[in-house]
Amino acid sequence: MEVIVRPAADAAAYLVARMIARELRATPQLVLGLATGRTMESVYCHLVRMYREDRLDFSLCRTFNLDEYVGLPATDRHSYRHYMDHNLFHQVNIDRRNTHLPDGCAPDLAAECRRYEDAIRRVNGIDLQLLGIGRDGHIGFNEPLSALRSRTREKALSPRTLAQNAPLFDNPANMPRRAITMGVGTILESRRCLLLATGAEKADIIAKAVEGPITAMISATALQLHPRCTVIVDEAAAGRLTETEYYRWVFANEPEWEPFRDGTDATPPPCPCD
Repeated sequence: MEVIVRPAADAAAYLVARMIARELRATPQLVLGLATGRTMESVYCHLVRMYREDRLDFSLCRTFNLDEYVGLPATDRHSYRHYMDHNLFHQVNIDRRNTHLPDGCAPDLAAECRRYEDAIRRVNGIDLQLLGIGRDGHIGFNEPLSALRSRTREKALSPRTLAQNAPLFDNPANMPRRAITMGVGTILESRRCLLLATGAEKADIIAKAVEGPITAMISATALQLHPRCTVIVDEAAAGRLTETEYYRWVFANEPEWEPFRDGTDATPPPCPCD
């Protein structure tokens, strides 16, 4: 696991977008694992700008999202399908047939979970998986005590997750209590993982996920087992880490990060959503 600390939230999101764009330009048929949530909106804004201004091409890539609420149709504006269409898919030249999310309204949810796993296997797995982190340390909707070898499945949402996400609904009482999520094991099979976290409210859980013991109580700690996982945080989210000087040294000296050390993230370009 590597940790990169950027000066501010938008600088962190811009770096993630640049990393995704670099991989997509190198491999136009890239299989992308995508995440939702407020933290990701800036990432998608930057990708949309790169498509419009820099001709970033999404036409051959395929995407698989981490999760979807049970019971929400794709047309519901609170669904993650609607989120992805609004924030990315409808604004770039991606073939919508190549964009995949679990169907939270499938009549047989267990069969839908198996279908989703099979779909990922048919494209030989996910090349680059984008991740956020919940305040209880979940990745996807892998709530506390999720097995570290778990696969895509239906999952009950924890009270803390419900409290965190309910304000996003017009009527918080209408927030679904269950979701379909990629499993921790599914995520770990991705060839590369990028986790983005910003804000002081994520500082405690980032410290536990990155520097704490591996535990099923915090599913993000499983990323310590991944051979190529990068965690990108802003200064606020890095506030509880103990080895930040080492992380800064690695970013400043490792050849892998040289293309991203041009200082442009200090003042990222404006996004279409700004």
